Amino acid sequence: MPPHSLGSGTISFGLVSIPVKMYTAASPAGVSFNQLHAKCGNRLRQQMFCPVDNEVVDRSQIVKGYEFQKDQYVRFSDEEIKSLEGEASRIIDIAEFVPLSTVDPIYFEKTYYLGPDKGGEKPYRLLADAMAKTEQVALAKFVMRGKESLVLIRPAQGGLMLHTMYFADEVRDFGEIGKGESAALKEGEMGLALRLIEDLTHAEFKPEQYQDDYRQRVLDLVNLKVEGKEVTTVAPEVHRAQVIDLMDALKQSLAKRAGSRAEAPERKVAAAPAQAGATATMSKKPPVKAAKRTADQDKIEKKAQAGKK
Repeated sequence: MPPHSLGSGTISFGLVSIPVKMYTAASPAGVSFNQLHAKCGNRLRQQMFCPVDNEVVDRSQIVKGYEFQKDQYVRFSDEEIKSLEGEASRIIDIAEFVPLSTVDPIYFEKTYYLGPDKGGEKPYRLLADAMAKTEQVALAKFVMRGKESLVLIRPAQGGLMLHTMYFADEVRDFGEIGKGESAALKEGEMGLALRLIEDLTHAEFKPEQYQDDYRQRVLDLVNLKVEGKEVTTVAPEVHRAQVIDLMDALKQSLAKRAGSRAEAPERKVAAAPAQAGATATMSKKPPVKAAKRTADQDKIEKKAQAGKK
């Protein structure tokens, strides 16, 4: 299906007006569950309940309130809130241009595609090409659904993208969090870390090589349950953090990477028949590896056995 436009607007670039349409660029694809009544299997319905009057409240009896002190509220009517919203405007007025490298990604919220609306093809193309050549992005304010938003427009993939952004006071201060300043690095640790980073470095980001394995496992299990097949679940292996020697861990990581590269050709040859079999049958979970026993675990079990005797 062709993308559906969320609405239209106009980019104001000096005295140049560029009519545009806005499209959703991405949407989360996580797995969501409904809450059912265990007794009958029907979906539950949420209701608003007042614990003081001990009754279910109808939506027509609900008003909005802002808590200014503990359990103290200022009431607002829908008309009052509507009057405080930003002026309904489709103008995206560019305030300034800055290099993209100066904008911290922490400020990005949502992403939208911008396409030219009727009659806006030429000015759209001009702005997109000019921004790409100068390697600049545009900052502007835009009212969306009554809420004033800070937005960033950038050239990408031959067109323009719009990112809604957080305002500065919405981003928490990182300075209040410790960053391990007191930790002393041993000689050689930085060199090994740089080698490991270099070994894991690739020329570009390829998003298609990353998949949501959890979502796929859930959907596979859904299919099994729909088909009425018996399902046996295995508890996931619990990984506990261990105190390790940093230098030794870096060396082992590099050695493991070297071993993986050496085994890569053999794995490719053996992968074809395994993948063909996986397509014909339902994908199976790999067996959970048994956790390595520690000396402390052996001692605990010996004491337990002695106590039984």
